[in-house]
Amino acid sequence: MLLIIVLTCVTIYVFLRSFLAIIKKPNYKLPPGPTPLPIIGNLLELGEKPHKSLAKLAKIHGPIMSLKLGQVTTIAISSADMAKEVLLTNDQFLSNRPIPQSVSVHNHEHFSLAFLPVSPLWKELRKICNTQLFSHKTLDASQDVRHNKMQQLLTDIDQSSQIGEAIDIGTAVFKTTINLLSNTIFSVDLIQSNGEASEFKDVVTDITKHVGSPNVADFFPILQMLDPQGVKRKQAKNVRKVLDIFEDLINQRLKTREGSCVDTNKDMLDAMLNISKDNEFMDKNMIQHLAHDLFVAGTDTTASTLEWAMTELVCNPEIMQKAKRELEQMIGCGVLLEESDISKLPYLQAIIKETLRLHPPVPFLLPRKAERNVDIGGYTIPKDAHVLINVWNIGRDPTIWVNPTMFSPERFLGSEIDVKGRNFELAPFGAGRRICPGLQLANRMLLLMLGSLVNSFDWKLEGDMKPEDMDMDDKFGITLQKAQPLRVVPVRISK
Repeated sequence: MLLIIVLTCVTIYVFLRSFLAIIKKPNYKLPPGPTPLPIIGNLLELGEKPHKSLAKLAKIHGPIMSLKLGQVTTIAISSADMAKEVLLTNDQFLSNRPIPQSVSVHNHEHFSLAFLPVSPLWKELRKICNTQLFSHKTLDASQDVRHNKMQQLLTDIDQSSQIGEAIDIGTAVFKTTINLLSNTIFSVDLIQSNGEASEFKDVVTDITKHVGSPNVADFFPILQMLDPQGVKRKQAKNVRKVLDIFEDLINQRLKTREGSCVDTNKDMLDAMLNISKDNEFMDKNMIQHLAHDLFVAGTDTTASTLEWAMTELVCNPEIMQKAKRELEQMIGCGVLLEESDISKLPYLQAIIKETLRLHPPVPFLLPRKAERNVDIGGYTIPKDAHVLINVWNIGRDPTIWVNPTMFSPERFLGSEIDVKGRNFELAPFGAGRRICPGLQLANRMLLLMLGSLVNSFDWKLEGDMKPEDMDMDDKFGITLQKAQPLRVVPVRISK
């Protein structure tokens, strides 16, 4: 009975707000968009796969489109030109992000580099990431760590190849990715077995799913105390698991450093602990939450992109063979790839770019929030509106790309287009001041893993499935994952 009374009151409140909004018409021109229904607005039009739903609506209403999602005015951007206006031209007014309910757990919103507003704290964290954690010098110094983890992955795959056993590429790559990161940050393997990898992958996938999936409490803020979908409750458990792991690792390191007069700097954790001596904000709590962001953002997206890349190569044998020929000519067949080899492999780089074009890991990037009214393309993005950039749709725009749904790495050969935020037709890591700070590490890991997998083994689908029968569907979350895991049988290549 109490729930019915509360929901009735909420409905009346929302109705009155909507009615008053209709009476008090704004004195600016909103972008065109579908007509909203009373109270719920355009929520029903999102569907299960909003990136595809909004792409279809953009064909009707144009590259800048307004929707009413509950009480939230949302602007959807679906062209490279409009994306440039948001990410570069008007970046200073559109850099902050709305805080979804799924992020407001364990005070994470106050420590998350991804969701902190542009502020002195945010700027200091970005500076630390750019100059110390992810600088070229730091990444070059940790090459041996990634080399060892790749060797371990290939050894595990070789054992499967000897008995003709199919492997789940997503889980295998996730295990390697998380251990690459955990060794770079903490100098330890976080995951020991495929079972642990699968379990941790489920937790991380759950976190990204809750952040990315529509939550009614975000569209009707008055419902946040009720948490009607249980999102905050579920997310609190997931985030607590991750934070507890990092707290243990930090405590172990602090104990090791006790009484030591020498400041070690062998990994990112030591670097952050050393920084904490001069910067009071970089305390244990901040390190835990920063590590959370690095792991959640870095593992799920990297593993998903690798799985899509391998899927496309298995489905396009001629492209796989071209990649193999380049690797054989430049470093030798069956040889483990080194990061220093990457610059000599333009076709491999083109494969990663083409994968990111067709399967961007975060299809809407992270939403932006307007700090003031912003005029774009003859329309106004009103203050407090949320802004979604549909990079999935931009990557398939026929006015930019020839045969946009075809997987064709050749389109990037001889092209100056890169993924570093300078080309808005291909911006999977974002651009402007909010560009992903881990871009350089992610790019190195993607190229290193894909090149090593292609150069060390041949691959065939489980059960002699034909490439044309492969399920290429995706499932929506903040990370765009393959709906059905890629299971392939590795065949060892004779050197």
